[in-house]
Amino acid sequence: MQVPPEYAIFPAVNATLNGSSAVLLLIGRWFIGRGRISIHRAFMIAALVTSSAFLVSYLYYHAHVGSVHFQGQGWSRPVYFSILISHTILAAVVVPMVIITLSRALRERFDRHRAIARWTFPVWMYVSVTGVIVYVMLYHLFAP
Repeated sequence: MQVPPEYAIFPAVNATLNGSSAVLLLIGRWFIGRGRISIHRAFMIAALVTSSAFLVSYLYYHAHVGSVHFQGQGWSRPVYFSILISHTILAAVVVPMVIITLSRALRERFDRHRAIARWTFPVWMYVSVTGVIVYVMLYHLFAP
């Protein structure tokens, strides 16, 4: 499917937002590991804002463009669909995880925050990074 020109910027914007979320998450994790709580909080909130902007942009794009089909053949198809399926499932799972993690932090329930954050962080990272990989495979490596 050819993407209409007025929507052509959205895939790159979405990948940039996903990649930015991953970087913000890594930096936020680095700061909490050094006991810098307020800086950690700022980076994690920035990651949440970036991920939320991605979700809004992604939904808007696909509401107007529909589904974009993968064009790759051979070995790339099972690789792409394995990444896409795991990405999609975990993207749905991570939303409530992020909400719970954030809620516990904002209520200063740091023991419970840490307990879920050690699961939320890697899932969120995976979703953010694989979102960029899906973009590259779909729009660059195997595009018509």
